[in-house]
Amino acid sequence: MQITEVREASHYIASPMRNAVIDFSQMTVSLVALITDVRVHGKRVVGFGFNSNGRYAQSGLLRERFFPRLLAAAPDSLSDAAGELDPWRIHQALLENEKPGGHGERSVAVGIIDMAVWDALAKAHDIPVAVYLAERFGRERPLDSVSVYAAGGYYHPDGDLTSLRREIRSYLDLGYTRVKMKIGGAPLDEDLRRIEAVIQEVGEPGRVAVDANGRFSAAEAIRYGEALAPLDLAWYEEPVDPLDYASLSDVAASYPGPLATGENIFSTPDALNLARYGGLRVSTDILQMDPALSYGVVEYARMLDALRACGWSESDQIPHGGHQLNLALGAAFRLGGIESYPGVFEPFGGFADDQAVEDGFVGWPEVPGVGLEAKAGLRPLLAELWSE
Repeated sequence: MQITEVREASHYIASPMRNAVIDFSQMTVSLVALITDVRVHGKRVVGFGFNSNGRYAQSGLLRERFFPRLLAAAPDSLSDAAGELDPWRIHQALLENEKPGGHGERSVAVGIIDMAVWDALAKAHDIPVAVYLAERFGRERPLDSVSVYAAGGYYHPDGDLTSLRREIRSYLDLGYTRVKMKIGGAPLDEDLRRIEAVIQEVGEPGRVAVDANGRFSAAEAIRYGEALAPLDLAWYEEPVDPLDYASLSDVAASYPGPLATGENIFSTPDALNLARYGGLRVSTDILQMDPALSYGVVEYARMLDALRACGWSESDQIPHGGHQLNLALGAAFRLGGIESYPGVFEPFGGFADDQAVEDGFVGWPEVPGVGLEAKAGLRPLLAELWSE
Protein backbone atom coordinates (compact mmCIF):
# COMPACT_ATOMS: atom_id res chain seq x y z
CA MET A 1 0.00 0.00 0.00
CA GLN A 2 1.60 3.26 -1.12
CA ILE A 3 0.69 6.92 -1.26
CA THR A 4 0.67 8.11 -4.88
CA GLU A 5 -0.50 11.72 -4.44
CA VAL A 6 -1.74 14.18 -1.82
CA ARG A 7 -4.06 17.11 -2.53
CA GLU A 8 -5.41 20.01 -0.46
CA ALA A 9 -8.13 22.63 -0.74
CA SER A 10 -9.09 25.46 1.59
CA HIS A 11 -12.76 26.14 2.36
CA TYR A 12 -14.62 28.76 4.36
CA ILE A 13 -16.57 27.68 7.42
CA ALA A 14 -17.25 31.30 8.39
CA SER A 15 -20.06 32.27 10.72
CA PRO A 16 -21.22 35.67 12.08
CA MET A 17 -20.58 34.87 15.74
CA ARG A 18 -17.84 35.23 18.33
CA ASN A 19 -16.60 33.90 21.63
CA ALA A 20 -14.75 35.93 24.25
CA VAL A 21 -11.53 36.02 22.19
CA ILE A 22 -12.16 35.61 18.44
CA ASP A 23 -14.90 35.92 15.86
CA PHE A 24 -15.52 33.32 13.18
CA SER A 25 -16.22 35.61 10.23
CA GLN A 26 -13.03 34.54 8.40
CA MET A 27 -12.68 30.95 9.61
CA THR A 28 -11.27 28.47 7.09
CA VAL A 29 -10.43 24.78 7.03
CA SER A 30 -8.08 22.57 4.99
CA LEU A 31 -9.46 19.43 3.33
CA VAL A 32 -6.87 16.84 2.27
CA ALA A 33 -7.12 13.82 -0.05
CA LEU A 34 -4.49 11.11 0.39
CA ILE A 35 -4.56 8.92 -2.73
CA THR A 36 -3.22 5.36 -2.56
CA ASP A 37 -2.49 2.59 -5.06
CA VAL A 38 -5.01 0.22 -3.43
CA ARG A 39 -8.44 -0.63 -4.83
CA VAL A 40 -11.37 -2.10 -2.92
CA HIS A 41 -14.49 -3.22 -4.80
CA GLY A 42 -12.90 -1.72 -7.90
CA LYS A 43 -12.58 1.77 -6.39
CA ARG A 44 -9.38 3.59 -5.51
CA VAL A 45 -8.81 3.94 -1.77
CA VAL A 46 -8.57 7.64 -0.96
CA GLY A 47 -8.34 8.92 2.60
CA PHE A 48 -9.75 12.31 3.52
CA GLY A 49 -8.89 14.55 6.47
CA PHE A 50 -9.53 18.07 7.74
CA ASN A 51 -8.80 20.20 10.78
CA SER A 52 -11.21 21.07 13.55
CA ASN A 53 -12.68 24.54 13.82
CA GLY A 54 -10.92 27.26 15.76
CA ARG A 55 -7.72 27.03 13.70
CA TYR A 56 -7.39 28.14 10.11
CA ALA A 57 -6.59 26.31 6.88
CA GLN A 58 -3.04 24.94 6.74
CA SER A 59 -2.46 25.28 2.98
CA GLY A 60 1.04 26.72 3.17
CA LEU A 61 2.43 24.26 5.71
CA LEU A 62 0.86 21.32 3.93
CA ARG A 63 1.94 22.19 0.40
CA GLU A 64 5.36 23.63 1.13
CA ARG A 65 6.56 21.42 3.95
CA PHE A 66 4.60 18.31 4.81
CA PHE A 67 3.36 17.04 1.44
CA PRO A 68 6.86 17.22 -0.13
CA ARG A 69 8.36 15.51 2.92
CA LEU A 70 5.75 12.74 2.80
CA LEU A 71 6.14 12.12 -0.93
CA ALA A 72 9.94 12.20 -0.76
CA ALA A 73 10.08 9.44 1.85
CA ALA A 74 10.98 5.97 0.64
CA PRO A 75 7.70 4.02 0.35
CA ASP A 76 9.03 1.18 2.51
CA SER A 77 9.80 3.66 5.29
CA LEU A 78 6.08 4.52 5.55
CA SER A 79 4.85 0.91 5.70
CA ASP A 80 4.73 -1.87 8.27
CA ALA A 81 5.92 -5.44 7.83
CA ALA A 82 2.68 -6.36 6.07
CA GLY A 83 3.16 -3.59 3.51
CA GLU A 84 0.33 -1.40 4.84
CA LEU A 85 0.68 2.27 5.64
CA ASP A 86 1.97 2.69 9.18
CA PRO A 87 0.57 5.82 10.91
CA TRP A 88 3.46 5.89 13.39
CA ARG A 89 6.11 5.78 10.65
CA ILE A 90 4.24 8.43 8.67
CA HIS A 91 4.12 10.60 11.79
CA GLN A 92 7.89 10.19 12.19
CA ALA A 93 8.52 11.05 8.54
CA LEU A 94 6.39 14.17 8.70
CA LEU A 95 8.30 15.45 11.72
CA GLU A 96 11.74 14.85 10.25
CA ASN A 97 13.93 17.95 10.80
CA GLU A 98 11.34 19.52 13.13
CA LYS A 99 12.54 20.88 16.47
CA PRO A 100 10.80 19.68 19.65
CA GLY A 101 8.34 22.12 21.24
CA GLY A 102 6.94 25.30 19.76
CA HIS A 103 4.19 23.39 18.02
CA GLY A 104 2.37 26.38 16.51
CA GLU A 105 0.24 25.41 13.54
CA ARG A 106 2.30 22.41 12.43
CA SER A 107 0.41 20.13 14.83
CA VAL A 108 -2.77 21.03 12.96
CA ALA A 109 -1.26 20.32 9.54
CA VAL A 110 0.07 16.93 10.63
CA GLY A 111 -3.26 16.12 12.30
CA ILE A 112 -5.07 16.61 8.99
CA ILE A 113 -2.78 14.14 7.22
CA ASP A 114 -3.11 11.70 10.11
CA MET A 115 -6.92 11.71 9.78
CA ALA A 116 -6.60 10.96 6.07
CA VAL A 117 -4.23 8.05 6.82
CA TRP A 118 -6.65 6.40 9.25
CA ASP A 119 -9.53 6.97 6.83
CA ALA A 120 -7.56 5.26 4.05
CA LEU A 121 -6.53 2.32 6.23
CA ALA A 122 -10.08 1.65 7.40
CA LYS A 123 -11.32 1.86 3.81
CA ALA A 124 -8.61 -0.56 2.69
CA HIS A 125 -9.98 -3.02 5.26
CA ASP A 126 -13.56 -2.16 4.23
CA ILE A 127 -14.62 -1.40 7.82
CA PRO A 128 -15.65 1.69 9.80
CA VAL A 129 -12.74 3.55 11.35
CA ALA A 130 -14.23 3.04 14.84
CA VAL A 131 -13.87 -0.72 14.36
CA TYR A 132 -10.42 -0.38 12.80
CA LEU A 133 -9.16 1.82 15.65
CA ALA A 134 -10.46 -0.58 18.29
CA GLU A 135 -8.77 -3.53 16.58
CA ARG A 136 -5.51 -1.67 15.94
CA PHE A 137 -5.21 -0.57 19.59
CA GLY A 138 -6.32 -3.90 21.04
CA ARG A 139 -9.60 -2.60 22.44
CA GLU A 140 -12.99 -4.22 22.78
CA ARG A 141 -15.63 -3.65 20.13
CA PRO A 142 -16.45 0.07 19.99
CA LEU A 143 -19.35 1.47 21.94
CA ASP A 144 -22.50 1.54 19.82
CA SER A 145 -23.05 5.19 20.72
CA VAL A 146 -21.18 8.00 22.45
CA SER A 147 -22.32 10.75 24.80
CA VAL A 148 -22.39 14.09 22.98
CA TYR A 149 -23.12 17.67 24.00
CA ALA A 150 -24.10 20.67 21.89
CA ALA A 151 -21.60 23.54 21.88
CA GLY A 152 -23.23 26.87 21.10
CA GLY A 153 -24.36 29.92 22.99
CA TYR A 154 -21.96 32.17 21.11
CA TYR A 155 -22.27 35.96 21.02
CA HIS A 156 -24.25 36.88 17.91
CA PRO A 157 -24.86 40.34 16.44
CA ASP A 158 -28.14 41.66 17.80
CA GLY A 159 -28.49 38.53 19.93
CA ASP A 160 -30.72 38.68 23.01
CA LEU A 161 -31.93 36.26 25.68
CA THR A 162 -34.92 35.25 23.59
CA SER A 163 -32.77 34.22 20.63
CA LEU A 164 -30.31 32.48 22.97
CA ARG A 165 -33.10 30.41 24.50
CA ARG A 166 -34.45 29.65 21.04
CA GLU A 167 -31.01 28.40 20.00
CA ILE A 168 -30.69 26.16 23.06
CA ARG A 169 -34.21 24.82 22.56
CA SER A 170 -33.27 23.84 19.00
CA TYR A 171 -30.45 21.66 20.39
CA LEU A 172 -32.80 19.96 22.83
CA ASP A 173 -35.24 19.33 19.99
CA LEU A 174 -32.40 17.62 18.07
CA GLY A 175 -31.91 15.14 20.91
CA TYR A 176 -29.11 16.76 22.91
CA THR A 177 -29.47 16.79 26.68
CA ARG A 178 -26.32 18.81 27.56
CA VAL A 179 -25.19 22.14 26.16
CA LYS A 180 -22.23 24.49 26.40
CA MET A 181 -22.29 28.28 26.06
CA LYS A 182 -19.73 31.07 25.83
CA ILE A 183 -18.88 33.51 28.61
CA GLY A 184 -16.31 36.26 29.07
CA GLY A 185 -17.37 38.30 26.06
CA ALA A 186 -19.77 40.41 28.10
CA PRO A 187 -19.79 41.87 31.64
CA LEU A 188 -20.29 39.35 34.44
CA ASP A 189 -23.84 40.50 35.25
CA GLU A 190 -24.87 40.07 31.60
CA ASP A 191 -23.23 36.66 31.37
CA LEU A 192 -25.03 35.53 34.52
CA ARG A 193 -28.35 36.53 32.96
CA ARG A 194 -27.43 34.57 29.84
CA ILE A 195 -26.48 31.52 31.92
CA GLU A 196 -29.73 31.69 33.88
CA ALA A 197 -31.72 31.86 30.66
CA VAL A 198 -29.99 28.74 29.35
CA ILE A 199 -30.51 26.89 32.64
CA GLN A 200 -34.20 27.72 32.49
CA GLU A 201 -34.40 26.32 28.97
CA VAL A 202 -32.42 23.14 29.69
CA GLY A 203 -34.05 22.50 33.04
CA GLU A 204 -31.07 21.89 35.33
CA PRO A 205 -27.65 23.54 35.76
CA GLY A 206 -25.77 20.24 35.74
CA ARG A 207 -26.51 19.95 32.01
CA VAL A 208 -25.04 23.40 31.19
CA ALA A 209 -21.30 24.08 30.75
CA VAL A 210 -19.65 27.47 30.22
CA ASP A 211 -16.52 28.30 28.21
CA ALA A 212 -14.35 31.42 28.61
CA ASN A 213 -11.89 30.45 25.83
CA GLY A 214 -8.88 31.47 27.92
CA ARG A 215 -10.08 35.06 28.18
CA PHE A 216 -9.44 35.80 31.87
CA SER A 217 -6.51 36.65 34.06
CA ALA A 218 -6.26 34.53 37.20
CA ALA A 219 -7.99 37.23 39.25
CA GLU A 220 -10.82 37.60 36.74
CA ALA A 221 -11.25 33.84 36.45
CA ILE A 222 -11.48 33.46 40.21
CA ARG A 223 -14.03 36.30 40.39
CA TYR A 224 -16.15 34.64 37.72
CA GLY A 225 -15.71 31.29 39.45
CA GLU A 226 -17.03 32.70 42.73
CA ALA A 227 -20.18 33.80 40.88
CA LEU A 228 -20.52 30.50 39.00
CA ALA A 229 -19.87 28.12 41.90
CA PRO A 230 -23.36 28.30 43.47
CA LEU A 231 -24.92 27.33 40.13
CA ASP A 232 -23.43 23.78 40.11
CA LEU A 233 -22.74 23.84 36.37
CA ALA A 234 -21.48 20.87 34.35
CA TRP A 235 -18.07 22.53 34.01
CA TYR A 236 -16.19 25.84 33.72
CA GLU A 237 -13.95 25.69 30.64
CA GLU A 238 -10.64 27.38 29.80
CA PRO A 239 -10.88 30.13 32.43
CA VAL A 240 -7.31 31.31 31.72
CA ASP A 241 -4.69 31.03 28.98
CA PRO A 242 -4.37 27.28 28.30
CA LEU A 243 -0.58 27.29 28.86
CA ASP A 244 -0.69 29.33 32.08
CA TYR A 245 -0.63 26.35 34.43
CA ALA A 246 0.08 28.44 37.54
CA SER A 247 -3.03 30.57 37.01
CA LEU A 248 -5.11 27.50 36.21
CA SER A 249 -3.89 25.93 39.43
CA ASP A 250 -5.00 29.03 41.35
CA VAL A 251 -8.45 28.79 39.77
CA ALA A 252 -8.68 25.07 40.54
CA ALA A 253 -7.82 25.75 44.17
CA SER A 254 -10.69 28.23 44.48
CA TYR A 255 -13.39 26.73 42.24
CA PRO A 256 -15.15 23.68 43.72
CA GLY A 257 -16.87 22.49 40.56
CA PRO A 258 -15.43 20.71 37.52
CA LEU A 259 -13.00 22.56 35.25
CA ALA A 260 -12.31 21.65 31.62
CA THR A 261 -9.38 22.47 29.37
CA GLY A 262 -7.04 20.97 26.80
CA GLU A 263 -8.30 21.87 23.33
CA ASN A 264 -5.21 24.06 22.88
CA ILE A 265 -2.80 21.44 24.21
CA PHE A 266 -1.09 19.90 21.18
CA SER A 267 1.51 17.41 22.42
CA THR A 268 2.19 14.74 25.01
CA PRO A 269 4.74 16.86 26.93
CA ASP A 270 2.22 19.71 27.13
CA ALA A 271 -0.50 17.32 28.29
CA LEU A 272 1.82 16.02 31.00
CA ASN A 273 2.67 19.57 32.09
CA LEU A 274 -1.05 20.31 32.31
CA ALA A 275 -1.61 17.23 34.46
CA ARG A 276 1.42 17.91 36.67
CA TYR A 277 1.18 21.66 37.16
CA GLY A 278 -2.36 22.78 36.29
CA GLY A 279 -3.87 21.85 39.66
CA LEU A 280 -6.52 19.73 37.95
CA ARG A 281 -8.33 17.02 39.88
CA VAL A 282 -8.54 13.48 38.51
CA SER A 283 -12.12 12.18 38.16
CA THR A 284 -13.50 15.71 38.69
CA ASP A 285 -12.04 17.80 35.88
CA ILE A 286 -12.19 17.16 32.13
CA LEU A 287 -9.48 17.05 29.46
CA GLN A 288 -10.39 18.12 25.92
CA MET A 289 -7.38 17.49 23.67
CA ASP A 290 -8.43 17.29 20.02
CA PRO A 291 -6.54 14.81 17.78
CA ALA A 292 -7.26 16.78 14.60
CA LEU A 293 -5.41 19.78 16.09
CA SER A 294 -2.64 17.90 17.89
CA TYR A 295 -0.73 15.79 15.36
CA GLY A 296 -3.52 13.23 15.03
CA VAL A 297 -4.48 9.87 16.51
CA VAL A 298 -0.85 8.78 16.91
CA GLU A 299 -0.07 11.62 19.31
CA TYR A 300 -3.49 11.44 20.96
CA ALA A 301 -2.93 7.77 21.86
CA ARG A 302 0.43 8.74 23.36
CA MET A 303 -1.29 11.43 25.41
CA LEU A 304 -3.80 8.92 26.75
CA ASP A 305 -1.04 6.50 27.73
CA ALA A 306 0.98 9.22 29.46
CA LEU A 307 -2.04 10.62 31.27
CA ARG A 308 -3.14 7.16 32.38
CA ALA A 309 0.16 6.89 34.24
CA CYS A 310 -0.83 10.11 36.05
CA GLY A 311 -4.17 8.65 37.12
CA TRP A 312 -6.38 10.01 34.33
CA SER A 313 -8.71 7.58 32.57
CA GLU A 314 -10.33 7.63 29.14
CA SER A 315 -13.62 8.55 30.81
CA ASP A 316 -12.02 11.88 31.83
CA GLN A 317 -11.48 12.78 28.15
CA ILE A 318 -14.09 14.73 26.13
CA PRO A 319 -12.35 15.93 22.94
CA HIS A 320 -12.99 19.31 21.37
CA GLY A 321 -13.87 19.32 17.67
CA GLY A 322 -17.35 18.08 16.93
CA HIS A 323 -16.61 15.80 13.96
CA GLN A 324 -16.71 12.17 12.88
CA LEU A 325 -13.13 11.19 13.70
CA ASN A 326 -13.64 12.14 17.34
CA LEU A 327 -16.91 10.23 17.34
CA ALA A 328 -15.01 7.14 16.18
CA LEU A 329 -12.33 7.68 18.83
CA GLY A 330 -14.98 8.20 21.48
CA ALA A 331 -16.47 4.82 20.59
CA ALA A 332 -13.19 2.94 20.10
CA PHE A 333 -11.41 4.31 23.18
CA ARG A 334 -14.58 4.58 25.32
CA LEU A 335 -14.04 8.26 26.08
CA GLY A 336 -16.24 10.29 28.42
CA GLY A 337 -18.00 11.94 25.47
CA ILE A 338 -17.46 14.27 22.55
CA GLU A 339 -18.41 17.76 21.43
CA SER A 340 -20.76 18.80 18.62
CA TYR A 341 -21.59 22.13 16.93
CA PRO A 342 -25.12 21.77 15.54
CA GLY A 343 -25.75 23.89 12.47
CA VAL A 344 -22.36 25.67 12.33
CA PHE A 345 -18.98 24.95 10.72
CA GLU A 346 -20.83 22.89 8.16
CA PRO A 347 -20.42 20.73 6.22
CA PHE A 348 -17.32 19.70 8.18
CA GLY A 349 -18.88 19.58 11.62
CA GLY A 350 -21.43 17.09 12.80
CA PHE A 351 -22.05 13.48 11.99
CA ALA A 352 -23.33 11.29 9.17
CA ASP A 353 -26.70 12.36 7.83
CA ASP A 354 -28.49 9.27 9.14
CA GLN A 355 -26.91 9.37 12.62
CA ALA A 356 -29.40 11.26 14.79
CA VAL A 357 -28.70 12.28 18.37
CA GLU A 358 -30.98 10.36 20.72
CA ASP A 359 -31.23 11.24 24.41
CA GLY A 360 -27.75 12.79 24.33
CA PHE A 361 -26.01 9.94 22.48
CA VAL A 362 -24.99 9.46 18.85
CA GLY A 363 -23.91 6.34 16.95
CA TRP A 364 -21.25 5.98 14.26
CA PRO A 365 -22.06 5.08 10.65
CA GLU A 366 -21.61 1.51 9.42
CA VAL A 367 -19.60 2.61 6.38
CA PRO A 368 -15.91 2.12 5.56
CA GLY A 369 -13.53 4.77 6.83
CA VAL A 370 -14.32 7.85 8.89
CA GLY A 371 -17.63 8.22 7.04
CA LEU A 372 -17.16 11.68 5.53
CA GLU A 373 -18.90 10.47 2.36
CA ALA A 374 -22.00 9.83 4.50
CA LYS A 375 -22.51 13.60 4.75
CA ALA A 376 -24.28 14.88 1.63
CA GLY A 377 -22.90 18.38 2.14
CA LEU A 378 -19.32 17.11 2.13
CA ARG A 379 -19.53 14.87 -0.93
CA PRO A 380 -19.17 17.68 -3.53
CA LEU A 381 -16.07 19.01 -1.74
CA LEU A 382 -14.53 15.55 -1.58
CA ALA A 383 -15.28 15.07 -5.29
CA GLU A 384 -13.45 18.30 -6.12
CA LEU A 385 -10.28 16.75 -4.70
CA TRP A 386 -10.82 13.25 -6.06
CA SER A 387 -13.32 11.45 -8.26
CA GLU A 388 -13.15 8.46 -10.59
